[in-house]
Parts: sequence; C-alpha cells; structure tokens
Amino acid sequence: MKLSIILPARNEATALAVFLPELVKRYPDSEIIVVNDGSDDSTENVALGCGVKVVSNPYQKGNGAAIKLGARSATGDILVFMDADGQHLPGDIPRLLAKLACGYDMVVGARDGAGQANRHRGLANAFYNRLASWMVGNEVKDLTSGFRVVRRDKFLEFLYLLPNGFSYPTTITMAFFRAGYSVAYEPIAVQSRMQGTSSHIRLWRDGIRFLLIIFKIGTLYSPLKLFAPVAFAHALVGLGYYVFTFIEHGRLSLATIFLLSSSVTIFLIGLVSEQITQLMYRSSDRKPLQDQS
Repeated sequence: MKLSIILPARNEATALAVFLPELVKRYPDSEIIVVNDGSDDSTENVALGCGVKVVSNPYQKGNGAAIKLGARSATGDILVFMDADGQHLPGDIPRLLAKLACGYDMVVGARDGAGQANRHRGLANAFYNRLASWMVGNEVKDLTSGFRVVRRDKFLEFLYLLPNGFSYPTTITMAFFRAGYSVAYEPIAVQSRMQGTSSHIRLWRDGIRFLLIIFKIGTLYSPLKLFAPVAFAHALVGLGYYVFTFIEHGRLSLATIFLLSSSVTIFLIGLVSEQITQLMYRSSDRKPLQDQS
C-alpha cells in the first residue's frame, strides 16, 4: 500500500532543512507532503528544494487546518503524520507501520515523561490522558501526540470533526474509539526541538482549548458520561439540602425542588444526546435510513 507522510509546518525552515533530507533518503518511494501553513520564512522554498510535494495555505489557518489539507492532498492508503520541528524520528515509522499491519486502524506514537516539553506540559497531558481514558473506556497513553499512522479511508470519515487549530490529535483519537475502530500505542523517543524553532502551543491558552475539545468530543462520544455525573451531583445536593431544611425548618424549600428537577432535566438531555450520538456514528458505508427497504 502506498504511504503518504504529512508534515504540517509553520515557520519551520530551520528544522526542515535538517529533517527533510533524511526523511526523503529513508522513504524515497513514499509521498512526502509538507503543508505550509502561511509561513513567513522560507519553509516553502526549503521543502521544494528537497523535492517533496508542497501544498500551502495563503495565510495561517492552524495546525488542524493544515492536517486536513494534507489528508485531502494525499494519495496514499496509509497516512503518516509527523511534526515538522524535527522532534519525531523517521526511524520510528517502520515500528508504527508494523503495528498497524497487525490489524489496527491507527497507531499513535506515545511519548514517555522524558518526551514532554516541560514538567507543566507533562502534568497537563497526564490529566488529559486520564480524562479521555475515562470517557472512552480505553487507556489513552498519549492524547496529544502528533506522530501517528492511520488508514486514510477511516481518517477521512472524521475530517469534518477536526478543529482548525489545536488539537486534532485529541479529536481524532476519541472519534476513532467512539466509532469502534482499533487504536494502538507504540512507545517512541522524541528529540529536543531544533535550535531556531519554537513551539506554537501556549500552556494556558491552548490548555483550555484542549480541555474544551475533550468535553466537546466527549459529548459526541458518550454524552451520558458527562451529563449523568452532573445530574447526580444536582440530585445529591438537592437531597442533602432537603434533609437540612427539614431538620432545621420542617419544610421543603424551593431550592431543593429546583435542584431535583434540574437533575432530572440534565439526565434526560444526556439521554437524548446519547440517542443522537448513536445516529451520528452509523457506519459510513450504511445507506441512509430513507434509502433502506
């Protein structure tokens, strides 16, 4: 099967000048695509000089938009996504492909603690991994890794879900689990970011975005896992407040009625959302309901 290696790049000329020649040498028969996301430096010229395919956004649209453009432009059956800053090792690609050949639909390169940019980023990622694992019911070892291999036909099914900014890895990982596709993790080592390059991720700004994306995909994945605990908390507080007011004042308060009715409403919203979710994740090769006889 044909391999397409996609590298979203924003002002990564320095890293690409070192990283791309090795990638081209190792995988001469693969389609290598650099997605230039409105760079202000010579990213496009460096990529063209290495003889790889270049597709460009006229202005910066974000990492997710670059990923989507690369996936649409690719012709391979298997897509390999790597960061263009030189942190991912081309030599790790065969290990991910070998695992994919075992019957998986996506294999993610999982970083260990040493592979995190800093302590705060590592703690944040550990929290995201635990939250996502609880939502999907499977262990998520690295929710935000940008190094992964995936079957193109299945990846394209969820293209409409991917945000234009950060983080496409979060969205696609949870979507694959929700759709029942097989996801595996392969340990990888990462290099330090090459001199002259800097991360485009900001801890607080993008951390909040990651969290919102997890909840957003969580409501698409399994709404009751979000709505049920909130409904239970409302009911618990309502009952507790009822006991307090009954003992102290011998009456049922309006606050208790509001909290209990809110818990029922929230639970029912979650239940309806769960049914809608089931319809959204129908197999893509299934005919629309109105076309079935």
